[in-house]
Amino acid sequence: MPPRRLDPAKVRTALDAQLSALGETSFTGPDAAVPAACVAAVLRAYDDGRDPLRDAARFAVRHLLDELAARAPGRTVEVRVPPYAAVQCVEGPRHTRGTPPNVIETDPRTWLELAAGRLSWEAALAAGRVAASGSRADLSPYLPVR
Repeated sequence: MPPRRLDPAKVRTALDAQLSALGETSFTGPDAAVPAACVAAVLRAYDDGRDPLRDAARFAVRHLLDELAARAPGRTVEVRVPPYAAVQCVEGPRHTRGTPPNVIETDPRTWLELAAGRLSWEAALAAGRVAASGSRADLSPYLPVR
């Protein structure tokens, strides 16, 4: 199943709101660059010690989860980033009912840092920032996603 396409207008609106909250000017680049710019703006908010705006964080998380699902297609592992999104990915045995046998859950900041290459899988596990259960619940071969 292909990832859902984010609405570029809604992502751009969320990005511009986040940039404004950071005291920066609106994004003037092409629509194709908006999701990555949103990720960068949300990470800057975290770096500044701020909570990012909800919509911007949601779109950034969703974008990088979609990138993961495209890079590692399958339905063996479920990656959850509450409260924003979850995807199934990684080839292998597929589950069809109930909780999947391989689940990874983390918070939005940790997911963005992992997916952007700012945090290693091993460091996140060691620090308890990721909960991973199941024999296939290892994203290290697929990170960073961008």
